[in-house]
Order: sequence, then structure tokens, then C-alpha cells
Amino acid sequence: MNPKLARLAERRHRLVAQAAAQRAALAHDVEPWRAHLARVDQGVTAFRYVAQRPALIVGAVLLLAALRPRRAGKWLQRGWLAWQFGRRLR
Repeated sequence: MNPKLARLAERRHRLVAQAAAQRAALAHDVEPWRAHLARVDQGVTAFRYVAQRPALIVGAVLLLAALRPRRAGKWLQRGWLAWQFGRRLR
């Protein structure tokens, strides 16, 4: 085999082994965060679900206004800020 090809094959072998070791280390380091990241993922999914269905938001606001009219203004303001924040993220 050509010496240059042998060096390249050896280098490739070392790089593949190094990448495997890095993947294993990363998987080990991320393991404690797995449950937290799963919750964040669920939150993002729920947010997208509600964001695609504005009628749910309107219904929730009307229900809140009917049950507790004094707090409805505060929640409307929070909802408006959340909606603006969501729009900026896009």
C-alpha cells in the first residue's frame, strides 16, 4: 500500500475513534439534563399547539374573565406580552 494512503487510513482510524469517544462523553454529560430537556420539549409542543389555535386562547380568556373579572386584565396583559414574544421568536 502507498505510504501516503496508509498514513491517511491511520489518521482516519484515529479520527473515527476520537469522534466515538467524544459522542460517548457527550451522551454521558447530557444524561442528567435528559428529563429537563424532555419537559422543555413538551412545553414547546404545547405552546405551538395553542399558538396554532387562537380560539383556545380566546376561550380561555373569556372563561377567566367570567370567573374572575378583576384578574382578567392582568392575564390579558400577560397574554398579549406572551403573544408578542412568540411573534418575535419567529
